Amino acid sequence: MWVDSDRAPVLKSVAAQFKKDVGVTVNLVVKDNSKIVPDFITQVPTGKGPDAIICAHDRLGTLVKNGVVAPLELGDTTDQYQDIAIKAFTYQDKIYGVPYSTENLALIRNTKLAPSAVTSWDAMIAAGRKSGAKYPVLVGMDSVQAASPYNLYPFQASFNAPVFKIGADGAYDGTTLGMGDAAGASFATWLAAQQKAKTLNINISNDIAKTSFVSGQSPFFISGPWNLADIKAKNIPYAIEAIPAAGPQAATPFVGVQGFAMSSKSKNTVATQKLIVEYIGNADIQYKLFEAGQRPPANKEAFEKAKSDKDVAAYGAVGAKGVPMPAVPAMDSVWTDWGNAEAAILSGKSADPAAAWQKMVTGLQAKIK
Repeated sequence: MWVDSDRAPVLKSVAAQFKKDVGVTVNLVVKDNSKIVPDFITQVPTGKGPDAIICAHDRLGTLVKNGVVAPLELGDTTDQYQDIAIKAFTYQDKIYGVPYSTENLALIRNTKLAPSAVTSWDAMIAAGRKSGAKYPVLVGMDSVQAASPYNLYPFQASFNAPVFKIGADGAYDGTTLGMGDAAGASFATWLAAQQKAKTLNINISNDIAKTSFVSGQSPFFISGPWNLADIKAKNIPYAIEAIPAAGPQAATPFVGVQGFAMSSKSKNTVATQKLIVEYIGNADIQYKLFEAGQRPPANKEAFEKAKSDKDVAAYGAVGAKGVPMPAVPAMDSVWTDWGNAEAAILSGKSADPAAAWQKMVTGLQAKIK
């Protein structure tokens, strides 16, 4: 099994117990997280890959397309996981992984600068300005050229402009974009208005956003849990809450799910499935994996235990109402053009933001067909 260094210590104990109970040796190979999936795709067809890997769910479509992962039979244990985690690891009606953690954005509020929770974008901006802080809200950008489709997605979703169309079963249609037409135009127009109002700033990078928040320059920060250590280090009083909507619908962040998948060329599918489903899926192991990474557990029992940490509970509650990051292969094709369009609007370079947005959508649609 290929694993990353953070999870390896916990999995070593799982491997030892599996050997004792089942008599099968599990060889753990620690790899750079960024190389696990591409190396897996390359090596499985040659018969040299591992029986299983740790991976993020958003690569699932690519793994299935390349024929390197096999469906898992979770049986009654399916109900032991957060619904969104199972949905994330479901592709074309089959479950391809045992999830162990979730991760998503939320609103972090400086409770000293903004004592009350807010329920809309406008209310948040009003509270931010009233606080007298330099920035009414901080939303970090990946770059001046690419904006941040990930960080801005909750607001886009609130205009009912999902990146891909979503079917009645809740699955993404990877052949049809959902962010065009009137809903997309409304979001693009809103983006342009925020540029003029100076509430969103293309020059605020993710690092600047974090540094500004921990120095008290804004009461609101859209961020994942990865910045909490710096916020705590500066003794910023904070609350973690749902992201307020800018449009008529809820602001639903992308949810990333980590888990374990089985090779389609595994030479011992019975043992591999047993290891992943029964041992790694065990609530006690899932809790230990949480302790190793501080990401909200996907296993419900482990999550209930981890909820004593208020940050985990808060991020988990927001994530439960989020949407899985699309796992369709076409997702890899949309990020650049999508971000470039946002960046052009937030830079004030688009004379007609709605038209520029639709041009981006039309171009992308032609690419992914």
